[in-house]
Amino acid sequence: MPLLPLLILGAGLTAATYTNPVFDEDFPDPTVLDAGGGWYYAYATQGTVAGKVQNVQVARTRDLVKWERMGDAMPVKPTWASTTQMFWAPDVHRRERGFFLYFSATLDAERAASFKKERGAVDSPEEVFCLGVATSSKPEGPFRDSGRPLVCGLSFVNIDPMAFDDARTGRKYLYWGSGFQPIRVQELAADGLSFKKGSAPTELVRADKGVPFQALVEGAWVVQRGGYYYLFYSGENCCHGPLQDVKYAALVARSRTPTGPFETLAQATGAPDSAVLRRSEAWIAPGHNSVFTDRKGQDWIAYHAIDVRRPYVEEVIGKDRSVRRPMLMDRLTWKDGWPRVEGGTPSAGPVAAPALTGK
Repeated sequence: MPLLPLLILGAGLTAATYTNPVFDEDFPDPTVLDAGGGWYYAYATQGTVAGKVQNVQVARTRDLVKWERMGDAMPVKPTWASTTQMFWAPDVHRRERGFFLYFSATLDAERAASFKKERGAVDSPEEVFCLGVATSSKPEGPFRDSGRPLVCGLSFVNIDPMAFDDARTGRKYLYWGSGFQPIRVQELAADGLSFKKGSAPTELVRADKGVPFQALVEGAWVVQRGGYYYLFYSGENCCHGPLQDVKYAALVARSRTPTGPFETLAQATGAPDSAVLRRSEAWIAPGHNSVFTDRKGQDWIAYHAIDVRRPYVEEVIGKDRSVRRPMLMDRLTWKDGWPRVEGGTPSAGPVAAPALTGK
C-alpha cells in the first residue's frame, strides 16, 4: 500500500507534501494571514462564488494546503462604492484591536463625476479608483468600511494596497500603485485608518518599458529580513491579450529603509532581470504575491497564476476578470541577501509542505 501524504498532528491533519495549485479556484491577488488560533486565512479580489458575487473572497486552512471557503469578508459595500463591481487586491492585517482590511474599489458614478469635475477632467473616460480601509473583530469579517476613501485618482493607479507595520520603529505604512505609474508608499496614522497628517507619498519603483518585466508595476508586498526591507512587486500585463504573449512575473527590490531608495535585484547583482517567479509551460502570469512564514520560520510566497489547461472563468464580472487565477505557493529561500524560488517558476510536482510546529 502506498504511503498517504497525510499525517495526524494533534487534533487535525497536516499535509506532508502538496502540489500546486493549493486552491484550485479563481482567487486572484491572494494575501495569506496567520490569524492566530492555528488558522491561516487567505483573501482575494472580488469573484463569483456559486453564482453570487463576493466583494472580498476569503478562505481558511489549518495546514496551508487544504483550504475551505468562508463567506464574503465585506458583504456590505462602502457608501462611496455601493454600486460598482471592482473590489480588488485585499490586504488584511492583524492588530491589537482586531483586523484591518485595505482594498481598492471604483467610485460610484455620481461621486466619480464630481471628482472629475473638481479636477477639470469632466470628459475623461477613465474610471476613478480609490483605496479604502475596513475593520472587523474577526478574520472572516464582516469588515465595515471606515466611511471614506484614503485616496482617489483617475485610472487604475490607486489599487493594490499593502500595509506594513515596521517592528523597528512602530510606524505604519501603506504601499500601492499600478496604472503605469510608480509604486508609492505613505505613512499611515497610528490608528491605521488614515494617512498621517503632514505625510506625503514617496515614489519607489517606477514603470519603465526599457526594463524587463517593468512596463507596468503593481502588487507591492514588503517584508523585513536582516538589515533590509524587501519590496516584492509584479510587472507587465497580467490579464489582457493572447495568453502566449503574457509576461507577468513577480520581482523584488530592497532598501535599508521602508521608504527607499530601493535597488532592484537586477541593479544590485547585474542579473538580466529582477524576477523571482516567471511563467512556466503549465502556469502563466505568476505574481501579485504575499509572503508568509511557517512555524519553523521558513518563508513562503503565495501568488496567483493562470492555468494553461483552464485559463478562463465561467462567469465574467468584467475587465480583467475573464481569466481564472488559482492560488499557488512555493518556498522562498535566501541566498546572498536575496530571496529565491527554486527553478524560478511555479513548482510542478509534489513538494514538502509548510511546517505547522515550532522551531
